[in-house]
Amino acid sequence: MPATPKPGSKPDRAAKKEARTAKRAESKARRRQIWEAFKVQRRDDKKLVPLMVGALLLAMLVVFGIGLIFDVEWLVLPIGVAVGVLAAVSIFGRRVQRSVYSKAEGQPGAAGWALENMKGSWRVTPGVAGTTHLDAVHRVIGRPGVILVAEGAPHRVKGLLAQEKKRHARVVGKTPIYDIVVGNDEGQVPLGKLQRHLMKLPRNISTGEMDSLETRLAALGARAAALPKGPLPAGAKMRSVQRTVRRR
Repeated sequence: MPATPKPGSKPDRAAKKEARTAKRAESKARRRQIWEAFKVQRRDDKKLVPLMVGALLLAMLVVFGIGLIFDVEWLVLPIGVAVGVLAAVSIFGRRVQRSVYSKAEGQPGAAGWALENMKGSWRVTPGVAGTTHLDAVHRVIGRPGVILVAEGAPHRVKGLLAQEKKRHARVVGKTPIYDIVVGNDEGQVPLGKLQRHLMKLPRNISTGEMDSLETRLAALGARAAALPKGPLPAGAKMRSVQRTVRRR
């Protein structure tokens, strides 16, 4: 058997050096992505920079003012700078997210993309039912129970959603089933508020029950052709995409 490298040996040091190099490269790539996102957002959003600068200055002034009361204004100023930077970064992140959702809104596949990017222990199955017009119903299993999310033309998805709710009810028993249509009309949930809407639903089942539900619902399968991954890019030819969906 080959000898195990001792701690501090050359192979061990080389592995650590390689790991550090990879980590630095990853960090550099992440910073470059953030900078590119900032440049794009700044070009499209004229209020971004004034809001970020305003948040930074306001935080510094508030902390500096509190420091004046206790005669430690210069000691606490770095804290004000740190708080201001965090506030500015938070504003940047929220406005980028809002911009992304605004551009994706109304595009086929946008709701499925938003659901798959949710944080937490949500079990998302995109496209459990759909049509060749790229209408779709997605299934989410979470603490509220089973949530069916439909996107597409309202006159088509309502019937599709009702069929899926009936089909799922045979399997889930007394577990609550929520149905949501994504859109901006009355009774619908806008894409940008979809994740928040799901988070506000009451918790009705345990994590163990979620596992059991996921296993049982897996047997239902999907009744949709393969749908595009993420929102369909603006300008994409719908007829070409629909032909591709029909062939799959």
